[in-house]
Amino acid sequence: MNEEILKIIKEKGLLLEKEVYDLFNNIHDAKLAKGLLEGLERFSGQKMITKSVLNKNFSFVRNFVSNLPGEDRISMENIIVKLGLSLEIIKERSVMNKVESDLKKENKDQDYKIFYSTIKHDKKLTVEDFVGNFRMRYHQLQRILMQRPDLQNLVSINKIGSERRNYTIIGIVSEKRVTKNKNIIIKFEDLTGEISVLARANKPEAHMKAEELLLDDVVAVKASGSREILFVNDILFPDSFLLEKIKFNEDVNVAFLSDVHAGGSKHLEKSFSGFIEWLGSEEETAKKIKYIFISGDNVDGVGIFPGQEALLKLKSMREQYALLASYLKKVPKRITMFMCPGQHDAVRVAEPQPIIGRRYAEPLYEIENLILVSNPALIKLIEKEKEFKILMYHGDSIHTFIHDIPELREMKAQRTPAKAVRHMLKRRHLFPIHSEAVYIPDAEKDNLVIGEVPDVVCTGEVHRVDVENYNGTLIITGSCWQGQTAFEEKVGNIPDPCKVPILSLKTRELKVLDFGNEEELRRLHTK
Repeated sequence: MNEEILKIIKEKGLLLEKEVYDLFNNIHDAKLAKGLLEGLERFSGQKMITKSVLNKNFSFVRNFVSNLPGEDRISMENIIVKLGLSLEIIKERSVMNKVESDLKKENKDQDYKIFYSTIKHDKKLTVEDFVGNFRMRYHQLQRILMQRPDLQNLVSINKIGSERRNYTIIGIVSEKRVTKNKNIIIKFEDLTGEISVLARANKPEAHMKAEELLLDDVVAVKASGSREILFVNDILFPDSFLLEKIKFNEDVNVAFLSDVHAGGSKHLEKSFSGFIEWLGSEEETAKKIKYIFISGDNVDGVGIFPGQEALLKLKSMREQYALLASYLKKVPKRITMFMCPGQHDAVRVAEPQPIIGRRYAEPLYEIENLILVSNPALIKLIEKEKEFKILMYHGDSIHTFIHDIPELREMKAQRTPAKAVRHMLKRRHLFPIHSEAVYIPDAEKDNLVIGEVPDVVCTGEVHRVDVENYNGTLIITGSCWQGQTAFEEKVGNIPDPCKVPILSLKTRELKVLDFGNEEELRRLHTK
């Protein structure tokens, strides 16, 4: 085995079953072997890499092997077959007929790369894990902020002197309160100390930005004063700017779905079946669809809230995923689907959420053109040297943004949820508030930081399509395939079901199609 791989195994404290060792020994490119090994450890959370681990992480292995160059791919496929793993799709690929081979060669310049969130669950969490997560968040966002050309006199907090002068600091918001005079006092921390900063009400622009700050935001502050207190002149968010709008030469489309809620009593089965049938039709837009992104809450779940069982048509997760798979098996094989989980899926609620596992969703693993990804996940669609970046996130934090930011709360942004996603891009973070986010900390990387500026952010959760453009990034919040539930009616949420946004990668033109079955909507969806 390559010395570099042996070094990784030793550094990470990994153990490899003999057959798995042979698998890695047959990869000629050390870089590829390293990617597979690190990916398996990351997604499985296991230090012992066995045949069982390979099998449980089928989707990742399948995607990895399919993208290997010729000799390495064939060698890997043969070894996997010898291992006796249930990777039927890989076996089929090794005997593809010439027509399929030729088609694959024609389209080899169009591919995708998946950047999963790091999923760790192999040890008991401690305070140090959360501290490390915040430290990494600070470093990641600090690097983004320091790329701004308008930062001057940048100092760490412990370097602020007793003399009054102008300073710029990068800090994380640890406290925030409003005085009786409507001034806002914010306490900022960096890795060297903390300081109080006052945003005066008589400076409306700076005061408005301070009002918008959330706990645990990382921002730059231009201020004047001394170590006793600073007075805000301006607040700069990390922010998101897409410098180049990528367009593909090939005339292909991407469709965006979310919140199918298969198995619920309000699930719009006829409407969703109609959409699936349309995908295989000769309609011009349908024929151009090459990718589908499905952003979570794929089934209605079981025990998600008290009394849910009475509202379910299918009472078990396995039945619900079987129904979902029965739809997706009918999607033409020319279309690649990417699916992340949501709070109703059979995974942990804490973010980042891992890919949907085999235990309840075995039928999904039989669908060759379905790729299961984490929540969140970044997918890069590739055409030669071009990369079109799509960030998938189910969107649990949307409600928190709307509740905690006065502007969104006052405009009742539940009906225009893309405005909440704008704030994610502005902060370059999907869910900044520690006390309101349920998450698994990673001391090596904050997985909820938006590291690369995407071309598209697609979410689900709010059950209605909304579209906005923020500094070049297209925001798409997904519709649903479920009628209005009693809970939604109670809280005043009005879903807009059966709408499918479709984006052209050639022109970046977006259109929204309606696949609602009128009779079914009258019966299951309260207007």
